[in-house]
Order: sequence, then C-alpha cells, then structure tokens
Amino acid sequence: MQVTVKGKQMDVGDALRTHITETLTNAVSKYFARPLDATLVLTPDAHLIRADVTVHVARNLTVQAKASATDPYRAADEAIEHAEKRIRRYKRRLKEDHHRGGPLPDVESAPSYVLAPEQEEAPPSAQPMVVAEMQVAIETLAVPDAVMRLDLGDLPVLMFRHATHGGLNVIYRRADGHIGWIDPQGNSQTVRGEPKGELSAAQ
Repeated sequence: MQVTVKGKQMDVGDALRTHITETLTNAVSKYFARPLDATLVLTPDAHLIRADVTVHVARNLTVQAKASATDPYRAADEAIEHAEKRIRRYKRRLKEDHHRGGPLPDVESAPSYVLAPEQEEAPPSAQPMVVAEMQVAIETLAVPDAVMRLDLGDLPVLMFRHATHGGLNVIYRRADGHIGWIDPQGNSQTVRGEPKGELSAAQ
C-alpha cells in the first residue's frame, strides 16, 4: 500500500513519517491484503494538531477518520485507530452478510460540486460560485449497506440507488447522531423491513 504523509503549514520529520507509515500499513493490512493507498495529513489547529486520514481499501470503498491532539504522534495514532475500527466493523459486516459473496454492486458516475457561499454584499439574485468539481460513484445498495458506507467514509451525506426499486435515495447524518433517509420512490412505510425516515448510526 502506498502511504503519503503530508503536513500543512508544518514540517513532518522522517521519524514521524516512518512511524505513521508503519502504523497505518499494519492497521489496514490486518483486514485487507491489497489496499490501494492511504494519505494522512497533519494540520495545526489552534493549540492542537489535527490528523485526517483517508484510506482507499478497495475499488469504490474509502475509509476516512480524523483526530486532534496536542502531539502529532498522538493525533496520528488516534486517527488511524478510528479508521481501523471502521474497517473492522465493515469486515465483520461482510462476514455476517452471506449475500456479499455475489457480484459487486452496480456503480454509475455522477458529477459532484463544491459551492462557495454567497458574500453578504452579493445581490439576492447572485448564484454561488462553483469552486470544485469531481466525479463520484453512485452505487446500487441496500439501505444498511449505504449506512455502512456513510460511516466508513465519515460522510455527511450519501446518494445511492436503492437495491430493491432502483430509485435514487439519500441518507444523511443528523445532529442527534441518527441517520436520516430520503426515499422518493418508496410509497410504503417499509422497504424490505427497513423503517423509513430515520436510522440509527452503524455500530
């Protein structure tokens, strides 16, 4: 696995870089024999150091985690530990779901945009400016699997195609810790036994 260690507005010495590379490689290799790549970024945040880790463990599967501490070693170790816990939950889920032995879910590509907020002086008719554009994968998933992807990637929102009816669905992280679920295609109160409207976060 290729590991990249970066520092924003701070230097990352060889000793710290080696420590992070070895720790991250050991943590991920417990669960995936051939992970693709990983990046850990250290950033000063007031009196703390924030560590953001992103691991591409497989095709269309990204794990993200973050942590903050006064020491860069501790921040990195805690972020890697959070990522490892998410990977461990995912692997446990794979063992429990016998249907995972089938083909990979369908994936299609769609554009994703990051919009700059409007300035207070801007006229009411002004539109936000697009500051970033990328392609993201929209997978066909069951709702529990989509919740797992949301948890793995530490994402605020995830769009996917419902595995039963093929319609576009959205799940999102609520302020109370639960997961909201938007299913425009669902007319019944349940789909394959799944409660509509609110889901608990993946354990």
